[in-house]
Amino acid sequence: MRHRVAHRKLGRKSDHRKALLRNLCTSLIVHERIITTLPKAKELRPFAERAITLGKRALNPEAPASALHARRLAASYFFSGNTNRIPDGGYKRPRAPRTAGVFALDKLFGDVASRFVDRPGGYTRILKLGVRRGDGAEMALIELIGSESKPAHKEEKTEEKRSLRRFFGRGKKSSEGESKDSGDKTTAKKTTGKSASAKPASKGKEKGGSEPRAAGAKTRSKKKEEAD
Repeated sequence: MRHRVAHRKLGRKSDHRKALLRNLCTSLIVHERIITTLPKAKELRPFAERAITLGKRALNPEAPASALHARRLAASYFFSGNTNRIPDGGYKRPRAPRTAGVFALDKLFGDVASRFVDRPGGYTRILKLGVRRGDGAEMALIELIGSESKPAHKEEKTEEKRSLRRFFGRGKKSSEGESKDSGDKTTAKKTTGKSASAKPASKGKEKGGSEPRAAGAKTRSKKKEEAD
């Protein structure tokens, strides 16, 4: 019987589990879809939907004073993260601010909350992806409803980039290699043309070199005749 079973522990203690859920919730709001294990996705769903409800509460025109309070409550559902953060490079180097949680909070109270104004609940969708190779864990995709049309353009761009450079950029290298081969062929043709034009000149030199020898032989024969 399910007595006093409030949630899944996910093999972690309270602090670790809360940090995990904050991190997953931040990624879900920023990217609008993530792939994780099925138990984590089921535990993330109510956690993220509570944050979206707080975002909708800030849009209520009857109580504008509660918007700031709802924003402060929703901030506890996000983790600061490392988006756009420069890694630490040395001693006493200033660290860049962590912006993932701030960006997720702004997006929640802007785009996401306005999208679900007329929806009473059920802001997320879980799709099972099967078993992961290696450890056999059940995988799932959790996404915000209405986000299936937005990332399509990004996926098309990434597919085009992948088609241009396959296998760690071998496609690009092959095209460069083809251009180099074509350049080598043209240079080879030029060199062969130059060598062909150089061969007759060498033959002329050989002929010209044989003429002084014949002239020297004639002078020697004349001297012998005069001596006789």
